[in-house]
Amino acid sequence: MTPSSRDASTMTAPRFLTRRALLDAGWTDRRLAAAVADGRLRKPRPNAYLPPWVPADTIDACALGGRLTCVSELARRGVFVLDQSTLHVHLHDNRRRPPVLSRPVRRHWDRLRRMPPPGATSVEAFDAVLQAIRCQPPRAAVATLDSALHLGVLHPDDLDELFRQLPRRHAVLRKLIDPRAESGPETLVRLMLRSLGAKFDVQVRIHGVGRVDFVVDGWLIVECDSEAFHSTWEDQRRDRRRDQAAAALGYVTYRPIAEDIMWRPEEVRAALAGLLRARGRGRR
Repeated sequence: MTPSSRDASTMTAPRFLTRRALLDAGWTDRRLAAAVADGRLRKPRPNAYLPPWVPADTIDACALGGRLTCVSELARRGVFVLDQSTLHVHLHDNRRRPPVLSRPVRRHWDRLRRMPPPGATSVEAFDAVLQAIRCQPPRAAVATLDSALHLGVLHPDDLDELFRQLPRRHAVLRKLIDPRAESGPETLVRLMLRSLGAKFDVQVRIHGVGRVDFVVDGWLIVECDSEAFHSTWEDQRRDRRRDQAAAALGYVTYRPIAEDIMWRPEEVRAALAGLLRARGRGRR
């Protein structure tokens, strides 16, 4: 990789280049200094150069003498994590005084199970998932596992090894995994429905309506709405017409928004419980 070339996918972590490697590639110290000065290169720490397009999280991790890891690395790869407010860094260079950042930093010193290549600015996906399970509450950990498997960041064959490396108390999480979930909020709603003892199917295709996230007890459709796919009036018109078509078939539709699912789960769970109780009263 040259300093001006960009990876085709966020799945591939950028690698930093050393001064020696750049000199061997035809750069001079004067050109390096000029490129750093005008922003064509980033120099987060001595003897480490990165392209200018590298995300801020990666630059900060490199400046701290480490690699991006845990929820920060998974978020870079597009995997669902509940909270990204803290930067997670796996440290491998503690010989220098790191810069002070304006946000919280969680430092990881765990032994890596899969060693990244030289110059890597991120840990391997397996180690990032392993750390994210331990760093998050159980419901968020299940959502991360679902997302990592759904996106192919984690392979199903890795699950045996993954859970062998985790404390035994995490074994219960494996029974809750379902990589059919297409978003983190879907996983979180699925866990709510399980806790309510409801019978449900996921990713159900209904003739005249289309595919829906959940059908609960054969009558309640639950759709997990996010801003990314439901923010415009055109999106809302489409959704309401789908709900109207479902109502004509005898379905009731509930659309909790992703923000409430993630940060006000008790309210969403109460709404689900209320709908299921109302149906039960109607039958009696």
